Amino acid sequence: MPTPGQLRVISFNANGLRSAASKGFFDWFAQQDADVLCVQETKARAEQLEAPVFRPDGYRVAFRDASTKKGYSGVAIYSRREPDEVRTEMGWPPFDEEGRYLEARFGNLSVVSFYIPSGSNCELRQAFKLDVMAWLREHLDEWRASGRDYVLCGDWNIVRCKLDITNWTGNQKNSGCLPVERDWLNALCCDETGWVDTYRALHPTGQDYTWWSNRGAARAKNVGWRIDYQLATPGLRERIRACAIEREQRFSDHAPFRVDYEL
Repeated sequence: MPTPGQLRVISFNANGLRSAASKGFFDWFAQQDADVLCVQETKARAEQLEAPVFRPDGYRVAFRDASTKKGYSGVAIYSRREPDEVRTEMGWPPFDEEGRYLEARFGNLSVVSFYIPSGSNCELRQAFKLDVMAWLREHLDEWRASGRDYVLCGDWNIVRCKLDITNWTGNQKNSGCLPVERDWLNALCCDETGWVDTYRALHPTGQDYTWWSNRGAARAKNVGWRIDYQLATPGLRERIRACAIEREQRFSDHAPFRVDYEL
């Protein structure tokens, strides 16, 4: 990375990268001095993102589009340094073909842009979300034990605890706050040997959100959910220096989430 020993990573669910760009996202991004940007929900094919605004100077970009449905899902990684390798598949077509995973490798560091399915639309999608969670667990355990450093960026569509959602009691039966979902995510981050929730590592009692519904002035009232994370392998725990949820930046219904690491 350009500054020896320092790494700044931003994760952002754009809810349509063309829409976010029209609201000034890349103008803001140009001022952030980021080394890596992970985007979720590009909602576009790569050939629709060839204009200069989507290709900022000084950054390489890789896309993984959804092949099952045009204008759906999609992830991207922008990086100052050319990755040694880019991976676009994890080996399960129902997940891969929805454009939900992209990994850039830099030496012993992997940065992943992840988009975990939402189950809020219907029972069928909730069932798929649970299948994805069960399938992912083995992969995430393998990555954590691999000896590589990983930073998993993205929209996980799950809160971890009461601090991560405004209406805790009222959402216990809603996707994203179901006990089975929270148990799964908390098991990943269970102890000192588990994945590190970078925000929670720095703010153990913090109550900040990364997503707000577009209904009912939720953002103005700060009625939100924290569902966007950067999860890091245990060896990076002591290297997390700072983080910020950019709530005031309204490029999407999600806020960009920035984490600074010392490598």
